[in-house]
Amino acid sequence: MRHEIIQPDGWAKPVGYSNGISARGRIVQVGGQIGWDENCQFHSDNFVDQVRQTLINIVSVLEKAGAKPEHLIQMTWYFTDRDAYKSGMREIGAAYREIIGRHFPPMAAVQVVALMEDRAKIEIQALAVVPD
Repeated sequence: MRHEIIQPDGWAKPVGYSNGISARGRIVQVGGQIGWDENCQFHSDNFVDQVRQTLINIVSVLEKAGAKPEHLIQMTWYFTDRDAYKSGMREIGAAYREIIGRHFPPMAAVQVVALMEDRAKIEIQALAVVPD
């Protein structure tokens, strides 16, 4: 069974996320990923660059579990600078479509005071379901 996007009748269509999703299968939880590489090294302090690396990290974890980006059913974005997020939305969207594709699960985006790694500007936690 494939994932089913849930869109209540009469609701405005969301852009870049879904209001809900239904799925059945094997669950893959991706712990909070940040904008460093596989060796825990940051290559940039630029917000969009860190988003790109964070998304790459999520896909790497999914692949190791036999999952794909289209299996994502939830993403929670934590970032330290709401203005950087909002001003970079066009570039973030382009990076997202390049790395994740045109699959937009339910998402939440939350500004936080700080993340555990001092240089981290973004952390994303994700949940996927691989169909049976």
